[in-house]
Amino acid sequence: MNSPAVDSTSSQITSSARRKGQATNASGSGDDHERFKSVVLPHLSDAYTLARWLTGSPTDSEDVVQDACLRAYRGIRNFANGNARAWVLTIVRHTAYTWLQRNRAAGPVLVDDLETVERERFSERDFDTPETALIAEDDAMRLQAAIAALPTPFREMLVLRDVQGLAYRDIAEVSGVSIGTVMSRLARARGRLIAIMRTMGYAGFDTATRSIQAQPGH
Repeated sequence: MNSPAVDSTSSQITSSARRKGQATNASGSGDDHERFKSVVLPHLSDAYTLARWLTGSPTDSEDVVQDACLRAYRGIRNFANGNARAWVLTIVRHTAYTWLQRNRAAGPVLVDDLETVERERFSERDFDTPETALIAEDDAMRLQAAIAALPTPFREMLVLRDVQGLAYRDIAEVSGVSIGTVMSRLARARGRLIAIMRTMGYAGFDTATRSIQAQPGH
């Protein structure tokens, strides 16, 4: 289920694309609009997730995704029917880094509203008792905070692989580096994540560590 922010972005981008298509329909923009809906909109949730982790702000992420979607709409004719998800995330990544260079100083970007990030995830879970629910939520929030504390290049690798489940080849396409570099950064990201969780006294450290270390490529 998409978040309200994703649904709102989808509505705004679709309306903008429709206006562009109506204004220049003679040049084929009507077809561009339909292709945009089929290629870009199915991956809007993933786009928002990546932008949120890179910018560290739900509000800023909406701006990045809207800008990225407008760029995708303008370049939709250049999409050669390859991996649509990787194509969309590549545009989101470039847009996010451009935004960060313009608006942020260099350095790690922390997610500023982890409660919002996790709210939907935990609202749909069933727990035995309120106490176990609170413990599980606290553990997950610590894990989210540990991921957010990683340097941006490592954080994006971890998010693309372990959160969004992209293949190494797709991550290489999105990030513009070799598969070997993807694997190296991912291994270093997981190592740093484990170290951060250890210093945080993460209650689920042993279980989380085994899970991270069991990931392919670790």
